[in-house]
Amino acid sequence: MSSSEIKTTHSKVVYQNRWLTLREDGIERDSGATGIYTVVDKPDFVVVIPLDGETVYLVEQFRYPVGERQMEFPQGAWEDNPDADPLELAKGELQEETGFLASEWHYVGFQYLAYGFCKQGYHIYVAKGLTMTQTSLEPEEEGLVTKSMPLADFENLILSGDIKDATTCNAFGLARLKKLI
Repeated sequence: MSSSEIKTTHSKVVYQNRWLTLREDGIERDSGATGIYTVVDKPDFVVVIPLDGETVYLVEQFRYPVGERQMEFPQGAWEDNPDADPLELAKGELQEETGFLASEWHYVGFQYLAYGFCKQGYHIYVAKGLTMTQTSLEPEEEGLVTKSMPLADFENLILSGDIKDATTCNAFGLARLKKLI
């Protein structure tokens, strides 16, 4: 697939804040048809799968857009440092959200979140050799709690639909397929 299939004719920022930029692009297809794409630009983030033998660690927090508390793997970005090294970001997010340091890191891969409208991807890591320190939650993470459970219970929560975070399900599936879990 060539990048010339769709040409950008103009682009304007519609909204911007610390976390995202929303832009509207005028486009033209090879056929001459024109249109508009609305694109969300956000910095790439990391997802960390903290694993201690057959025990996996998740964080549970209130997710305002869906109005519910949800369980997911620790994940995040540093908005003030969008070009941070992914491994350093993963180490920081793990410690910040769970209080864990890890002595062993395995890179799983990179995935896009929702490339139909959003230019954001995420790096996935498995963290092992966990040592507890102290969390350092940001104000936006108020109420975040760490939960641990056997891998079999976690898999059952995915199958039952209780784990609804697509990034968490995808990260786990890819790590499992690569035999890192």
